Amino acid sequence: MQVVSDYRIPNTFGLEAKAKTFIEYYSLDELRQVLKEHKGERILHIGQGSNLLFTQDFDGIILHSGMARARFIDDETVEAQNGLCLDDLIAQLTDMQYCGMEKLSLIPGEVGASAVQNVGAYGCEAKDVIDRVYTIDVETLEERVFTNAECKFGYRDSAFKHELKGKYIVTSVVYKVKPGDATKTREEIIATRMAKLPAVGEIGSAGSFFMNPFVPEEQANALLKQYPDMPHFPSPQGVKIPAAWLIEQCGWKGKTLGGAQVWPKQPLVIVNADNATAQDIIDLAAQVSKSVKEKFNITINPEVNYI
Repeated sequence: MQVVSDYRIPNTFGLEAKAKTFIEYYSLDELRQVLKEHKGERILHIGQGSNLLFTQDFDGIILHSGMARARFIDDETVEAQNGLCLDDLIAQLTDMQYCGMEKLSLIPGEVGASAVQNVGAYGCEAKDVIDRVYTIDVETLEERVFTNAECKFGYRDSAFKHELKGKYIVTSVVYKVKPGDATKTREEIIATRMAKLPAVGEIGSAGSFFMNPFVPEEQANALLKQYPDMPHFPSPQGVKIPAAWLIEQCGWKGKTLGGAQVWPKQPLVIVNADNATAQDIIDLAAQVSKSVKEKFNITINPEVNYI
């Protein structure tokens, strides 16, 4: 176990934020020990900090998993620990000639967060490949296994963000895979993402800042009369309209506010272009959302969590 005081919190926005205490655990027993010894204290469990916007220092404990192993259960399932980088897992599976997760390539974050956030890209979401999720109950310290259905996955959503929030810590995820060569698809996905998105670690961002909105069919049809080229995708949740298209139509591509910028190559992304503050990013996101609401009467919500 590693314990550090006055710790700079890792986050992909590259913002300065410190935690009173940082604790990294390397086994379930150590996790239980931390939860027992610090019961009642403010604790935030993070992965790579890729979906977090720290607005101030964190007066509590930042908890992180150093567990980063994976093992095959059988030819159709692999269990990965929560601290393993998701893309590292996909790279290993691809090298071993297993497929199923390759469309999630290069999504920043760790395995544990994939189940909480239900990450997704290019028509695939984590829920499509998750079989079950192992957790530790924060109160009882007992293990509980959630089936895919019990996780109540939705678009960038799960029960771990709502009724189960703060009650369980995801410790490992079992994914469904199958033998097959996914090398070409993975390479194409990586090339596409690298062409459109800022490089993690070089330019501060959280990847996609906004979630794609869903609107009723009647509203989508009315918009299509005014914007015949509007991309739209019918789904059980309604008609999905890409937030990137909405933002671009409002003229935000490449625009800045303070040190924050709407990424010129992909307007779904807000970057820390020039020593941005958290408030710069919040204000820019708010103005983008306001203009989309005014022009299209559509609300776009942040995918990023403000802390």
